Amino acid sequence: MDQALDMAKIAYEALDEKKGEAIKVIDISQISVIADYFIITNGTSDSQVKALVENVQEKLARVGHHPKQTEGNRSGTWVLLDYGDIIVHVFDKENRSFYNLERTWSDGTEVEM
Repeated sequence: MDQALDMAKIAYEALDEKKGEAIKVIDISQISVIADYFIITNGTSDSQVKALVENVQEKLARVGHHPKQTEGNRSGTWVLLDYGDIIVHVFDKENRSFYNLERTWSDGTEVEM
């Protein structure tokens, strides 16, 4: 199994553990060079968004992966964690619906976890 998929599984499990809603893993490796996987979820409050982000960071750090870049941590409406091979998007409900990344990246392949 490749490293990117392993990372995506760890991120998925971390989000699921903190009750992230409608977690989607999209394989974008065939349509983009920016990453292999997008992981998208939302929380129901600012504090849940923060908890989701912190759990992903903690679980991936345990196996030696640290984000290359983090955006949006202060707002709590859309946090992006860029790990190179995977990019994790954690939204609040309103912004997830507004930005609709699932539609934007619909040429990718959804991966069942």
